[in-house]
Amino acid sequence: MLRRQAVWFLLSGCLFAAAWAQAALDLAAIERGRILSAADRDLREQPVTITASHSPRSSGGLHDFYSEGDYWWPDPAHPGGPYIQRDGLSNPDNFNDHRRALMRFSVQVPALVAAWKISGQQRYADHALEHLRAWFIDDATKMNPNLQYAQAIYGRSTGRGIGIIDTIHLVEVARAVEVLEAGHAIPPADVARIRQWFGSYLQWLTTSKNGADEREALNNHGTCWLMQVAAFAHLTGNQPLVAYSRERYKTVLLRNQVAADGSFPLELKRTKPYGYALFNLEAMSALCEILSTPSDNLWTYTTPDGKGMRQAMAYMAPYIADKKRWPLPPDVMYDGEWPMRQSSLLFAGRALGRPEYIALWKTLPADSQVDEVIRNFFIRQPVLW
Repeated sequence: MLRRQAVWFLLSGCLFAAAWAQAALDLAAIERGRILSAADRDLREQPVTITASHSPRSSGGLHDFYSEGDYWWPDPAHPGGPYIQRDGLSNPDNFNDHRRALMRFSVQVPALVAAWKISGQQRYADHALEHLRAWFIDDATKMNPNLQYAQAIYGRSTGRGIGIIDTIHLVEVARAVEVLEAGHAIPPADVARIRQWFGSYLQWLTTSKNGADEREALNNHGTCWLMQVAAFAHLTGNQPLVAYSRERYKTVLLRNQVAADGSFPLELKRTKPYGYALFNLEAMSALCEILSTPSDNLWTYTTPDGKGMRQAMAYMAPYIADKKRWPLPPDVMYDGEWPMRQSSLLFAGRALGRPEYIALWKTLPADSQVDEVIRNFFIRQPVLW
């Protein structure tokens, strides 16, 4: 009997491994044309970092990332005075050059690494490395490893913790570095320097006042702070912070952000509830993908009162499939741009055994040319995951 059970477990393991291999193969087949087309365009593009532009309103230097609060506008009643807030409405006159440069970087590097992964052509990895060196290694062009001056507000603040959300795009860049390293596609010395940059940024994220402010945010900002800490700790091998991230997901994020029905009440109160709910779901999903282990699967974990990713996916998936069913008012901006090919559907479909999520994922648009969508859609190359 024991021998029969052992054989059954062995066969089950083989079948499971074969199923995962087939799933990976199918994903590469689905994405191949899209990936290679983007990567071939990116081969013609040279690195552009934040040192290519500077705002006179920034309190930082040439190597300091600078952005301005999205929903802050000039006060008509006090021209030249401190800005006032208009929630959900982005000010088109903000300085966005650094954001755009970071988004460009985060689009191109994962695409190039994905192309290397599915084709084996070293030219894609080599070009990705040029971008990585420019941002993290080269003294003339690299970015300082902090966001001290992000999401400043004219007349009110030179930079805020809320600005840390601007580097969510580095999460997939970090993943791309891990893929390149695992494939021995870039020199170990470069990996070490890149890790050093992320280690310094991780130190700032977890010790600065701005980092502490963002950590304590109860909505998607707290989720995105933790997602970044988890991703960068994973890349740098910081196991204490990986363990901390796993525990905080369970005891803080799920407890404070997820309702009994699986919704995110703090996101639903905003003027863009659909977009924010999707955004927070993507960040939660990325956390589960980064942090789950065979012995501690965050995808299937639930709090004692029944909150977990299974419930969050079950709440949102019907509204991704049919947006007309969404029970709340439409988003005040960019409502027609969502949903995209949400990685949460793919990841949850694989992790929870829900093929209908994967089928829905396949039907959705994979790319957008709208800056706001690119900014809020930060996992674009699932073949890397």
